[in-house]
Amino acid sequence: MKRKRFFDVFFALTAITALFPLLLLLGMAVRLNSQGPAFYVQERVGRMGRRFRLFKFRTMYSHQPEGKLLTVGMRDSRITPLGYYLRKYKIDEFPQLFNILRGEMSFVGPRPEVSKYVAFYSHEQMRVLTVRPGITDWASICFFDENRLLDSADDPEQYYVNHIMPVKLSFNLRYVAHHNLKTDLKILLLTFKRIFSIPDPELAGIDIALPAKQA
Repeated sequence: MKRKRFFDVFFALTAITALFPLLLLLGMAVRLNSQGPAFYVQERVGRMGRRFRLFKFRTMYSHQPEGKLLTVGMRDSRITPLGYYLRKYKIDEFPQLFNILRGEMSFVGPRPEVSKYVAFYSHEQMRVLTVRPGITDWASICFFDENRLLDSADDPEQYYVNHIMPVKLSFNLRYVAHHNLKTDLKILLLTFKRIFSIPDPELAGIDIALPAKQA
């Protein structure tokens, strides 16, 4: 565990130092592209159930309706023109490097949920909260096109809770039971390949777990 934390802090600091000019430019671009703050901050549930504020570059127009937590499709009308590209290449996640430094997140670990969805977890599924949440994980790779899946559903929220979330949690429980630095490096590599559409046989194997779309 100490070795993983050292890895997280060292590479988060390195990335922030190297990317700091880019982060400033991206923040300015978000502000200029649409009215509102550069960052989107949302409360998530972290390790041992502790709440924390997760940071992202804002990719949606400000003043959205309360209660709508899921994004449906990459062309969701709430997404700004710049936000589309930030989401496509996961650049909107860069500010979570600061969450890593604060000890709230790791590079690899179960993606943190909002409390609304954590309330649906079973006793067994609550085990995913015994490790630090991460920027990426097996489920993030598998559900890379989650927005498109939700876009095809009649009721996106019910489809997420009843079909997508259980599969995500099964991946997360697998990670909790069998994780080490080698596994983390493998997940980071596969995430990179998924983002840039680099073929890998293991990616095809992960995709088998995708649930059928709702009719």
